[in-house]
Amino acid sequence: MSQPRKIHVSTTVNGEPKEFLCEPGQVLSDALRNNLALTGTKEGCTTGDCGACSVLLDGALVCSCLVLAAEAEGRAVQTIEGVAGEGRLHPVQQQLLEHAGLQCGICTPGVVVAAKALLEQNPDPSEEEVRFWLAGNLCRCTGYDKIIVAVLAAAADMRAA
Repeated sequence: MSQPRKIHVSTTVNGEPKEFLCEPGQVLSDALRNNLALTGTKEGCTTGDCGACSVLLDGALVCSCLVLAAEAEGRAVQTIEGVAGEGRLHPVQQQLLEHAGLQCGICTPGVVVAAKALLEQNPDPSEEEVRFWLAGNLCRCTGYDKIIVAVLAAAADMRAA
């Protein structure tokens, strides 16, 4: 029995051109972690239920455990490693620190990527809108209130800047 052929993928990850080989059934979260050594994207459930593996694919928020790595061909991927810039934390990251909105860290990368995506689409969300947007990101540690307060504070910071 022959081995399945590997697929060559050319993509852009966090603004940088990247190439890798993947198995036909390999998911994007595995390729990011194992092929590209971008371990910030966490694998939680492998079923798209927890949001820990959230990334942006051509600007759309996706669970990377549900996207085949080969689907990244010719597309732009942004992971948690691409959120901070120029030696400074993104306002969402900064406010999560200031409001103690993170604990064990498993959900944090997905929460940050999702919150960033929300604030890019809606710079002035209500608390209800933040809760709705982040409903796909499960956290066992914080109870969510600190995360919501941090995202609202980040939104205010970004509007003021």
